[in-house]
Amino acid sequence: MSEFQDESAVLDQGTGDASVDAVVRSLDGLDELPVADHVAVFEQAHESLRRTLAGTGPEVRQGAPAAGRS
Repeated sequence: MSEFQDESAVLDQGTGDASVDAVVRSLDGLDELPVADHVAVFEQAHESLRRTLAGTGPEVRQGAPAAGRS
């Protein structure tokens, strides 16, 4: 299977994490936006993913410890 096919499967089936899937979906309309607007979309996507990985955003799962906490 090619790398492109692997990426298509993720887009079709999702990543298994609803917050990450929402970020991926937020990128769907990029081709319809002016290039100058892409930066803001990517910055928002990056911030959302950063919060998810850090465990500090609204995406934190109930009962899951936040990163850096024990």
